[in-house]
Amino acid sequence: MTSNQLQLRLLIVEDQVDLAENLFEFLGEDRYVLDFAADGLTALHLLATQSYDVIVLDLMLPGVSGYDICKRIRNDLQCQTPVILMTALSGLSDKEKGFDCGADDYIVKPFELRELQLRIEALHRRYSPQRRVLSAGDIRFDPGTLEVELNGLKTALSGTPARLFELLVRAYPSFLSHESLSDALWGARHGETEGNSLRTHIYTLRKSLQAGLGSGLVKTIHGRGYSLEVPAKGNTDAS
Repeated sequence: MTSNQLQLRLLIVEDQVDLAENLFEFLGEDRYVLDFAADGLTALHLLATQSYDVIVLDLMLPGVSGYDICKRIRNDLQCQTPVILMTALSGLSDKEKGFDCGADDYIVKPFELRELQLRIEALHRRYSPQRRVLSAGDIRFDPGTLEVELNGLKTALSGTPARLFELLVRAYPSFLSHESLSDALWGARHGETEGNSLRTHIYTLRKSLQAGLGSGLVKTIHGRGYSLEVPAKGNTDAS
């Protein structure tokens, strides 16, 4: 990797541990930051809380198929990260189904690891400029730097508040329920403790945004959840 080349964050979703280990060993850690999920639900949790440059998704997963996971990535998470499907299914109808679910590329097992790497790099070049910064109204959020910009003002977030803000930006203009936010941050087995933690993190997020941008930006929908509140042009007093 050259000194000015940024690392790419990859999510590998594969239930065959041997293959996943081969991918990790081949791709290495100089060019890539690698995360691993052995099933689709773990993958969805990671995607709800982390940002990736490319997703490599096996189709034959335990519990929930790769087809369904790909649909949920696109429809439920509203995530546009490029997806490469990998599978032993080589029929045209299988490929058609994969692309219909929102996949960007499709590679048939067995394959050369170098070919997969070339496809990863090609997808990153093709899609990264369009998806680098998320927007909601006049709000801009960069998942890579965790920087928020509004009306010429900028501030940087960190930790759980940053993940919360990204979820709210992606959901805008819809709201997210307390349960869906807790699920995304702590998994399906969250309890009352996480519910209290959520309120604390929302408070911290608002405080950071108010200090940096002059607006808390997060609206409470009483009894339901939270949404992003985009202030009118020139007005940074909303909270």
